[in-house]
Amino acid sequence: MSFIILLLAIVLLVLLITWAKLNAFISFIIVAVLGGLTYGKGISTVTAALQKGIGDTMGTLLIIIGFGAVLGKLVADSGAAQKISSGLMQAFGKKYLVWALVLTAFIVGIPLFYNVAFFLMVPIVIAISEKYKISAVYLGLPVLTAMSVTHGYLPPHPSPTALVGQYHANMGITLLYGFAIAIPAIIIAGPVFALTLKKYTAKPIATFAAKDLPESELPSMLTSMLTAFLPVILIALATVVKLVTNAQNLLTSIVFGLGDPVIAMTVTVLFALVFLGIKRGKPMQALDKSVSTAVKDVAPILFIIAGAGALKEVLTQCGISTQIATALQTMHVHPLLAAWGISAVIRVCLGSATIAGLTTAGIVAPMIALTGVNPNLMVLATGAGSLMFSHVNDPGFWLFKEYFNLSVKDTIKTWSTMESIVSVVGLAGVFAINYIITLHH
Repeated sequence: MSFIILLLAIVLLVLLITWAKLNAFISFIIVAVLGGLTYGKGISTVTAALQKGIGDTMGTLLIIIGFGAVLGKLVADSGAAQKISSGLMQAFGKKYLVWALVLTAFIVGIPLFYNVAFFLMVPIVIAISEKYKISAVYLGLPVLTAMSVTHGYLPPHPSPTALVGQYHANMGITLLYGFAIAIPAIIIAGPVFALTLKKYTAKPIATFAAKDLPESELPSMLTSMLTAFLPVILIALATVVKLVTNAQNLLTSIVFGLGDPVIAMTVTVLFALVFLGIKRGKPMQALDKSVSTAVKDVAPILFIIAGAGALKEVLTQCGISTQIATALQTMHVHPLLAAWGISAVIRVCLGSATIAGLTTAGIVAPMIALTGVNPNLMVLATGAGSLMFSHVNDPGFWLFKEYFNLSVKDTIKTWSTMESIVSVVGLAGVFAINYIITLHH
């Protein structure tokens, strides 16, 4: 019965948004309330879950998304995005531009949380798309593929890191196997799949589509690159320091503080205001206009993501993830396939890769001792499953849809398909490595 109620909730959500044309945030709240009540929760419990879901989601994302949008707007208006895009085009040419962007996104995605990386890379993608009249979806989806894979597969991202601990895996070996699986997953779901996406010509969100400026008015390449990737530098530095030393002193405290994603984004926005604005003679009034425009344009997206967070929390409190995992656990399948399958089903139902991964770990961890399966591969199988078929209950789905200005149908054809390819290729890679390991024992 629980599965039927869940399926009906998802169908209702899709119908309200696509057929009834109801605002997505209102649709999320309606479905969350009806879903909670149908599961037998009291109205006060449901509203408390709504508030918690919105609070938890916005608490972690509001500053990052808000400052990410501001940074993207400043980078676009100052000509920094134009400078970077011109540099990439000159270095790699139009033929290899997608590969250059994917490589950049992969490097950026390793140390950065997905949402931070999204708001660093998307303005550059949109600027290149506008300047050279290339489909933004064709350019952008491979970039987001690389960042999605690092988010789901590779430490130091939260879910893979937590899974390494829960499965008692080895961080270094997991990373090594993770790279071996991530590269083909990115290539197939990114540049190869993107060859079918050139027909998607929708104009992306206008905030980052700045007008071309004369070369004399552009900031230097060093300033442009440093501003765009300062969060990467700060967070990566903190990550490296944590790996190489346990020392706790003033210097490490400063490094760790600056490496916190919220602080890194705050520092970067201030840096952009000074070096892309004030130092180049722009009045604060003009800079404030850019900031206000960015915040205004990103507000609808924030509400949609908040609504997705509300629905996710209601479904979680109803115990649906545990019920799904318990039902699947009774099936006699290979532990790696079980980890992937349970994680994939929870992901599709709840929309959160992190919840899918961590819930699965609590269910399948005992299988490692019982079956002797490689724990490092269990981390990667769970991570691959947690990326399966992102759709309307996933905030990442709406980020892509709104920024690239697509319909729900086209977002499913592009974004959801890409995430599914990443997940399936990841599972195939896990079994390939498991086969090689088995041959050598």
